[in-house]
Amino acid sequence: MPKTKNEHQHPNIQIAVEHFGPIEKAEIDLRPLTVFVGESNTGKTYLSALIYTLQRTFGGFERIPSSYAFISLLKQSRYRFQIELDDETLETVKKLNTFGQSFKISDLPQWLHMHVLHYLNNSELFTDELKRCFDLHSVSELIQFSDNKGTKLKVSLNVSEEGQSLWHFKMRGSKSGISVEGNVNENMILRIKDEKISQETLGPEDLVSLLYSNRNKAPDFYYLPAPRGGIMETHGVIVSSLVENATRVGLERSPKNATFSGMIADFLQQIINYDERRLSSDEMSGIAKLLEDEVLRGEIEIRRPASGYPEFRYRPQNAEQGLRMSQSSSMVSELAPLVLFLRGVVQPGDTLIIEEPEAHLHPAAQTKVALTLARLVRVGVRVIITTHSDWLLEQIGNLVREGEVMRLGKNKTEPTTWLTKEEVGAWRFSTDESVKEIPFKHIAGIEPEEYGEVAEELYNRSVDLRTQLEEATGGTEVEQE
Repeated sequence: MPKTKNEHQHPNIQIAVEHFGPIEKAEIDLRPLTVFVGESNTGKTYLSALIYTLQRTFGGFERIPSSYAFISLLKQSRYRFQIELDDETLETVKKLNTFGQSFKISDLPQWLHMHVLHYLNNSELFTDELKRCFDLHSVSELIQFSDNKGTKLKVSLNVSEEGQSLWHFKMRGSKSGISVEGNVNENMILRIKDEKISQETLGPEDLVSLLYSNRNKAPDFYYLPAPRGGIMETHGVIVSSLVENATRVGLERSPKNATFSGMIADFLQQIINYDERRLSSDEMSGIAKLLEDEVLRGEIEIRRPASGYPEFRYRPQNAEQGLRMSQSSSMVSELAPLVLFLRGVVQPGDTLIIEEPEAHLHPAAQTKVALTLARLVRVGVRVIITTHSDWLLEQIGNLVREGEVMRLGKNKTEPTTWLTKEEVGAWRFSTDESVKEIPFKHIAGIEPEEYGEVAEELYNRSVDLRTQLEEATGGTEVEQE
């Protein structure tokens, strides 16, 4: 059966935390579609924000941590190669030009190898990003409340491929401070021994091509926060305020403690600097168009007034002019950012984190948003969502069933959208319990047990009340208009 495109396969990612915000303990692995469900205030957003923080710290989850930072370092350091090469660099060049010999991480020049380890063992890099993304004064604010004063916050990240660990990172935190530890697998192969050299002689600068990990561009990562609808509705006011407060007088008047979390700040920056003229793939544009046609029943338009900042409007189908976001329905303001990101920001191979994609949507629209998520998986986008929606989970379950039927070759019609159970990971968050995976089941899908319990309780209550009404009316049901 068809799979996600090979050029956009992601390494395997395992993340574990202890005493992190509301989370007592969690061990998860990211799938092409990762779903966080459960009660409010149990840590779904905390873990999503942590994933985003780790991605920003290490430039995404690539085979080599911060590989694109090293590429820039190599390009900026070419003057090093204009002088006489040291023995180590000469040995590196020799190995690069030896056919039939694999080239490993351990074969890199020592100075470059030390830079790789520096990124993994510099506590300030991760600490600063944690404080920025979570809008904190101190990382200790993330430690789960406990009567035990010795409680320690733990975060670990492991990146692997085909059962082999590529690199790992660990952080431990307490009220007194944090420590980090990271390492790279010295035996990670950058070029297989049978891979032919495309030119007669390679030089030190050709290390760049090895670090690219067979990708044409750096994979990016984006976060659509829960308040995105309100931000879109007040976008113009926010932009005006930012411009005014950017002046010296404005800075003096603005409150010192008014700050955004990193995710909201990054989202705002994408919206303020939005430029759809940037090249977008036909696949992503097609997914955005389906979302507009099937759910919004209209188009998100972009205008550029004299101020230069984009203005977003919603034009319903067959309407002559568009409406401001503040005049549109909450559904439009919630989905407009997703449409915009798919049309001009996110590309195959990227990671997209969405908080509550079902917010303010009719149940039928929620099921169609689930189709959008599956389409993104099909083109190679890694998707992570938080949700409370039974309708969304039901549709995802149906998409997995569709994929399982396809695997058996028993589909009655050729499906255009599907998922496999290996592509979907659902994790249940609850109060005072560890985060647990919800395994897919053919009958239950990925629905948490408490959803069924709530439905059963409501049904039993309705039966009891109907019985009381029948008894009170002598067995004759009275309908009120």
